[in-house]
Parts: sequence; structure tokens; C-alpha cells
Amino acid sequence: MERYSSVANTVLTKSGIGEERGLARIAQRMAAWTEKWFPDAYIFALAGVIIIAVAALAIGASPQSIADSFGNGFWDLTAFTLQMAMVVLTGYVVATSPPVAKLINRLALIPATARTAVSFVALMSMSVSFLNWGLSLIFGGLLARAIARRKDLTVDYRALGAAAFMGLGAVWALGLSSSAAQLQATAASLPPALLKITGILDFGTTIFTWQSLLTLAILMALTTVIAHFSAPQGGSIRTAADLGVDLDDEPSEPAPRSRPGEWLEYSMILPILAGILTLGWLVSQFLTKPFLTVVSSLNGYLLVFLILGLVLHGTPRNFLQAVTKAVPATAGILVQFPLYAAMAAILTKATGHGGMTISAHLAEFFSDIGSGGGFAVVIALYTALLGLLVPSGGGKWLVEAPYVMQSATDVQMNLGWTVQIYNIAEALPNLINPFFMLPLLAVLKLRARDLVGFTFLQFVFHLPVVLLLVWLLGMTFDFVPPVMPPGK
Repeated sequence: MERYSSVANTVLTKSGIGEERGLARIAQRMAAWTEKWFPDAYIFALAGVIIIAVAALAIGASPQSIADSFGNGFWDLTAFTLQMAMVVLTGYVVATSPPVAKLINRLALIPATARTAVSFVALMSMSVSFLNWGLSLIFGGLLARAIARRKDLTVDYRALGAAAFMGLGAVWALGLSSSAAQLQATAASLPPALLKITGILDFGTTIFTWQSLLTLAILMALTTVIAHFSAPQGGSIRTAADLGVDLDDEPSEPAPRSRPGEWLEYSMILPILAGILTLGWLVSQFLTKPFLTVVSSLNGYLLVFLILGLVLHGTPRNFLQAVTKAVPATAGILVQFPLYAAMAAILTKATGHGGMTISAHLAEFFSDIGSGGGFAVVIALYTALLGLLVPSGGGKWLVEAPYVMQSATDVQMNLGWTVQIYNIAEALPNLINPFFMLPLLAVLKLRARDLVGFTFLQFVFHLPVVLLLVWLLGMTFDFVPPVMPPGK
């Protein structure tokens, strides 16, 4: 990450707090503290494995059973790990394609005022996030930069950057790339122990319920309004120039062909043919299978986005250059998810006294809370708190799901809505923990502390609204027993 120039140092103090007041000042102090003291998320994942192993010992599990569960479960989620890495990669590749870049430049001309520009970026970021949260991060960042380049509009660059994060920070898990919803809809990716508890839950029972869509609309409206009215005005505005950020986004010219064998790399023939094949497959899927089955297919979703990126970049050479730039953003997922799989295995397979696992003990605890609003609120709060330590929606779901879904069954809470309770609350810690800001920060050329003041303000308003929604809407569902896939 680039350091500030001397210009920026005249604006912000050494602590990064500067002239902020109230909630924003508190948030800046929090961001400075976390930046200094929080280790990498991988350390939390490693520590989580050890903590769960110790907990298993405490309930009477043998060291051998713990070690066996750890090793045997370590690679249980290889397929899902690759799928989640592909969500990030495909989103990045599509967002950086020339047609999308042109669209971004046109969209950047729409806002007429500084505050409207900030709320517009927030709204666009959340709208794109419904399709793909990885796409949202890069798209939002590029849109923020495009608006910041306008000479006729002076907008706070920090507020623009925070608005660009709202797709992931506010509503990402309510969209098509929701890790929990995608996992629960894909039998082949579910760990066997979890499949027995939950069965298959397609999108019709999770993200496409009217309760989930209503929640999405409310949170998008709330976020947009807060972004609008929290945008700095007048002398408080800090532009990209004030922060020492270079806004030159001119793409580098591709290297010329140097040998005859490269002509296909610079040709549009193969991308077009691949696009035709994918379109034919997609049409066939919609003609032969139910709509919800098709849109709930994670592999199909990734295929469409990957080939779309290839087609939009025009040539294989341009596509591969974009992929090379996207790969670093997948590193955290690739090295962390095996540890989450190991945690889930210890939770569900290492038995102690009475043949009970940690998952069974936790399920009993949550079941004792009872049904209705109390259960929904407690699960939401627990999810948000755990998210501060395990900043991965998919990874954390693997840790939570066995006992949360078992307790939901015990208290007769609708399983699809329980997944959505998790999804609604899971975004909250993203507004405080900057882990998933990293790809966006690389695009914006800012640091987490520049954005957290604004995202923390969103958190303050989102928390009570989220708790109220999961409580009230949870009472509109009936319990449906788990539905097992054919042959199970």
C-alpha cells in the first residue's frame, strides 16, 4: 500500500485521526488501534483451531480423536475453497474489463453534487454486490476513482471509498454470491455432517424469500441515506489530491506480438466460441431444470462469470493479464479455508463424555434460549461478534452452521431464515474489521483508517435495525424439516 505524501501529512495527524469528531473520531482511534495490534486473519484461524482443540479436550475428547478429526477434515472443503477463490477472481476480472470500465466512466458523470456522488457510489456498490461481492469491491473502487477525477465536482475521497465498500460491508451476504446460501444450496460442497443436519436449502428458501428481499431493500435504503448525510462538506472535504493519491487509471498498452505462435492469444476467436458454448449450456439449463435450481448452482454461477470475463476482455492475452492481477486477492481464502474445515471437523466429530461433541453442547446452549425473536437476536449477535475474530463469511459459516442449524431445528426455527439471520448479521463486522477491505484499498490507494470512520458510523445505525428485522420477520416463517438430496 502506498504511503501518504507530504501533502497528506498536513491533513492528518500521525495517529490518522486529524480533525474528526464524535463517532468518526472514535472510529478513527479504533482503526488506528486495530491496524497496530490486530494480527493477520490467518493467525486468528490458527488460534481458532487450537482453541477448539482445547475445548474438545475439556469435554473429554481423546487427543487421538481430536488429531484424527483435524487431519481427516482439513481438506473436506477443497471444492468450496476453490469456489470462493473463484468468486473473488471472476469479480475482479469482470470489473476490470474495458466495457465495464467504459460503463463506470459514464456512471461517474451522473451525480450532480458531492453528497449525491457519495450516496450514488454506495447504491451502485450494493446493487452490483447482489450479483458478486468481488465484482462490487473493484467496481465500487473504480467508480469512486472515476468520480474523484471529475474537475467540476469536489468530493471527499475517503467518503467515496467507504461508500464503495458498502456492497461488501452492508449487504453482500444477501446476494447471489452469499457463501452460506451458496454452500447450503450445493450438496456436493456441503460437509457430510452438516448435510445431515440441514439438508439442501435452495435460493427459494433463503435469498429469494420476500423477507430476505425486504431486508435487502431496507438496508440498502438505510445505507444510502447515511452515506449521503455523512459525506463531509466545505472545509472538511479531503480530496484524492489532499491525500496524495494518483488518480491516473490509463491502462498500459499490451505488449506487441513477438512470434507467430502468439496470434491466438491476441485473437477474439476463442473467447467468442467459449461464450457461445456457455450461452448454449445456460439456455439448456433453463429449459430442462427449475429456475431456482439453475440460479442456485455455484458451479454454474462461476462458469458464467468466468467466461463473461473472458469475453469482455476480448482476447485471451488481456484476460490472462487481468487474472494475474486478481490472483493475490484470493490468497487469504486459499490458506484459511482448510483451517476452517479442520475446525468444523473437530466441532462435529471429536466426541467427549456421553458421546457428545462441542457442536452438540453449543446446540443445547442455543436451544435453551427458546424459539422466536429471542433465538434470532442471540444468533445475530453471536454471528456479528464471532465475525470480528473470523473475518470470513464462508469460513465462519462452516464453524457456526453445525450447532446453529441443529439448535434451529430443536426450537423449530425455519432453517432457510436461520441461514439469512446469519447472512444479515454477518456483514456487520465488515464495517469494523477491515480484512476484506484490502482489495478495495489497493484500488483506492488508501489505508483502512481512512474509511473506518465512515463505516463505523454505518455500523452504529445498522446494528439495531438488523436485530429488529431478524426478530420481526422471523415470526412470519413456519418450520420445514430438512430436505435431503436424492440418494441421501
